[in-house]
Amino acid sequence: MSSLSPQVVRRAPSTRSVRRNRAHSHIQPHLDPHHSALYSIRSFLKGRICYDAFPISFRLIILDTKLNVKKALHCVVSAPLWNSEKSEFAGMLTVLDIIHLIQHYYRTTSYDYAAADVETFRLESLRDIEKSLGVDPPPLLRKHPSSSLYEAAQVLVQTHARRLPLLDYDSETGHEVIVSTLTQYRLLKFISINCSKEIQQLHIPLRKLKIGTYVSPDNPSDNPFYPIATASMNTTVFDVVHKFSELSISAVPIIDEHGIVVNLYETVDVITLVRSGSYQSLDLTISEALNQRSPDFPGVVICTANDSLGTLLQLIKKRRVHRLVVVEGEKGRLLGVITLSDVLRYVIGAPSEPPAEASSSSSPQPQPTSETPPNPSSPVPATS
Repeated sequence: MSSLSPQVVRRAPSTRSVRRNRAHSHIQPHLDPHHSALYSIRSFLKGRICYDAFPISFRLIILDTKLNVKKALHCVVSAPLWNSEKSEFAGMLTVLDIIHLIQHYYRTTSYDYAAADVETFRLESLRDIEKSLGVDPPPLLRKHPSSSLYEAAQVLVQTHARRLPLLDYDSETGHEVIVSTLTQYRLLKFISINCSKEIQQLHIPLRKLKIGTYVSPDNPSDNPFYPIATASMNTTVFDVVHKFSELSISAVPIIDEHGIVVNLYETVDVITLVRSGSYQSLDLTISEALNQRSPDFPGVVICTANDSLGTLLQLIKKRRVHRLVVVEGEKGRLLGVITLSDVLRYVIGAPSEPPAEASSSSSPQPQPTSETPPNPSSPVPATS
């Protein structure tokens, strides 16, 4: 019996080399704690949908475009609009819309005409006011509630919107259905509640992260606090309203002759005057107007440029915050303003942009994936 020796079959080399693409790695690159936390937060938001951020209980007020402005303002200062004739979503009513309307009345009509016209002026005509003022109409934004929170956040950041309507479709009629709205505040609070471990790692100062708007050392204007719009106690309400409309801002720091922050005047303060029927109260000084401010005003929230992003997010978790005034020195001289839009823009980053390293490094930049970090499997909804 002859033994069989093993044979080795050798294949001729192929004339065509096939190169396989390398699979993307889901392993988080090595980053410092701050940027590792950012990476995890962005990944967490990619694994959650807008439904997850809904409060356990909330109400949704939708305004018909045929409703007159005065009645609408007695309900809310911001709400989705509905065109009942076409059975479709018609955009958002915002505080800035009312600011534009006030500016229009103040510039072009008498008090008697404004008082009479506002009784019948309908929400559907607000876009005509914007045209007359040369203001660009707001984009008609929307997202499906099943969209990821990261996608929704990107829309808020890219469009500078404070609220994003969430729309679905009726399975029987095919008509649009307004489900809710996602606000910057609710989204940031959702992050602060569900990513508490990551937030503790966000230790870099706000100024170093370039979050917010700060007084520029290169001042091309007469405003010593450029590019921040400011006012004094003697400034008229209309002058501030003009800044709201022209600059598309919602608040102006009130400072004294030394630049010390003494108060803050907001767009909602103007709405208070309108609700009371004081259409021509725009000649009042800020000092006089503040006497009519709602007693539930939460006060001016201040911080320093050395406070961290983590500290700011922890504050959002505890109380309703829409902006912070950055001060310096013991007396609180104005240094900057930080809005929720500024915070969200940094946390989310530019589209498909990995967290920027604080120092130069040859290590690869992370690409956010849909992988979720070890956070609670059932996220805690943010209260409204």
